[in-house]
Amino acid sequence: MSFKLKAQTAIDLGIFNLVRVVVYQLGVRSGLNPVKRLSQASVTGLFFHPSTQLGQFECAEQYKLSPFSWLPELPVGELKWDESVLTGNHFSDMSKPWFSLSDFDSNAGDIKGIWEISRFDWALGLARDYLSGRESALDELNATAKSWIEQNSPYFGPNWKCGQEASIRVMHLAFTAKLLNQVKQPEPALLELVKAHLQRIAPTISYAVAQDNNHGTSEAAALFIGGSWLVINGDKSATRWQQLGRKWLENRALRLIEDDGSFSQYSLTYHRVMLDTYVMAELWRRELNLPLFSEQLYKRLKAATNWLYQMTQTQGGDAPNLGANDGARFLPLSDSDYRDFRPSVQLASVVFLESAAWKESGEYDKPIELLGLSKPERLLPLPTTFHFDKGGYIGLRSQSGAFALLNYPRYRFRPSQCDALHIDFWFDGINLLRDGGTFSYNAGQEYIDYYGGIQSHNTIQFDDHDQMPRISRFLLGAWLKAKNVSCNKINLTGQAGYKDYLGCEHHRDISLTENALLVIDQISGVKNKAVLRWRLSSDEWNIQGNRITNGNHVITVESNIDIKRLEIIKGKESRYYYQETSIPVIEIEVLQDCKITTEYKYNS
Repeated sequence: MSFKLKAQTAIDLGIFNLVRVVVYQLGVRSGLNPVKRLSQASVTGLFFHPSTQLGQFECAEQYKLSPFSWLPELPVGELKWDESVLTGNHFSDMSKPWFSLSDFDSNAGDIKGIWEISRFDWALGLARDYLSGRESALDELNATAKSWIEQNSPYFGPNWKCGQEASIRVMHLAFTAKLLNQVKQPEPALLELVKAHLQRIAPTISYAVAQDNNHGTSEAAALFIGGSWLVINGDKSATRWQQLGRKWLENRALRLIEDDGSFSQYSLTYHRVMLDTYVMAELWRRELNLPLFSEQLYKRLKAATNWLYQMTQTQGGDAPNLGANDGARFLPLSDSDYRDFRPSVQLASVVFLESAAWKESGEYDKPIELLGLSKPERLLPLPTTFHFDKGGYIGLRSQSGAFALLNYPRYRFRPSQCDALHIDFWFDGINLLRDGGTFSYNAGQEYIDYYGGIQSHNTIQFDDHDQMPRISRFLLGAWLKAKNVSCNKINLTGQAGYKDYLGCEHHRDISLTENALLVIDQISGVKNKAVLRWRLSSDEWNIQGNRITNGNHVITVESNIDIKRLEIIKGKESRYYYQETSIPVIEIEVLQDCKITTEYKYNS
């Protein structure tokens, strides 16, 4: 890759952000950053005491810990903090300072397999069990927290390496206390544990902010929540953390959330992470009767709530597998599936819009009940066709229940995948044309290239190259810029295009009727070949000339030149972190510039 492309990517990332990263790295390596000099005695004592709330809530099932929401259940009382839930291998350096450890070179493999059970999701689950009347859950909660701190001495081992992971623990500890009505009278050991975490988070928040993603929002929320908690319980030295957290919560909302609600990471699951984070910050503010955040912050969060509401399917609560997906879910208070976004949408709608997204009662209402909120009578308007131009999303929705999403490159922040002009298509809550997902951040290069590349998306690939060149594991260069963008909400049509760094150009028009999705692709700049892919739902699909059918739906492909190849191949998708399944993929290959028309007819 040329120096010019790398230089332009550095400019796109933001020189000030790059300076933040360099200063952080130099500070840690040299020892000038105080995070490298932290010390903390082991925390001992009871973390949570019996609550008067015992037996006040009903719970259909006892809490079960299933890592990443799909792996086999683990007994909470038998968790091994050095063992990866993904590989079963053990992390060999639990006693080393966190700053001397690598994210990617451990014996355990993907470090997220270590981090997953140390996020303290189980603390919320056990608190919920206790509130439903299972008294032994409180003992299990205290014993598990004690086990964690005994085997994860402050600032040693992988579970202290990431400021965001520490922040998630703070938020989950705080909301466990909130559920148990122990915010105002917490156990000293609990506050001591929270303080140890804030000491780790505060010195490195500039690095988190430089990422322009959920790291900054998460760490700001932890400082605000944990700092204010310590202050109301007599630790005035924590005021600086509370103020720092509030400052960055405000700053990040205004920088990372667009006016139309789009978030900087171009990802459904990371959008949920961000929204859950701000919900927790706001509910904590109310809990302690602290001053309101700014009007501008609330305006952005209202838009962000609507954004996720529009993307979420009413039937089943799933949503497009758009962008990076690391398996995160920050406020798991319901028994719903990981891919059910309705609990987060319903909660955020109540908190920020003072409305309910769905009137009918469901498992998605459980967080509202547990957090002591009332479900409003007022309902949000039904989801409709939308155009979120600040983020690059056109969503067409028919009265028959079909939903088509076209995402195009509006990259004010770094893109994580080559998915420009990808189409996600849904009918009655079923994902008919699908996004591949992510699989793992620590997989081999072939996985990173596949899931982060164009092959796992419904769009055109030119001459076997990706839309943007990969500079590193998490960084793409030569960011695309959209052209000829428009959306007609009345006629249910949309269009967008781009020209890549090698001169290849793709323009896509889409239209939605009551029984069909029509896509017209015009391409130029082909040197040897171009391939259009349609990633299908799992079924028995057969090719009949230029028609592909499963006996119910029919896809017809036409071109103004001869089609060199039309076949169904075996593709892959990852709808949960580290999980991989096979799906059928249509590949249409042409050898020169042309127009390709695809019609997907579905039964309405």
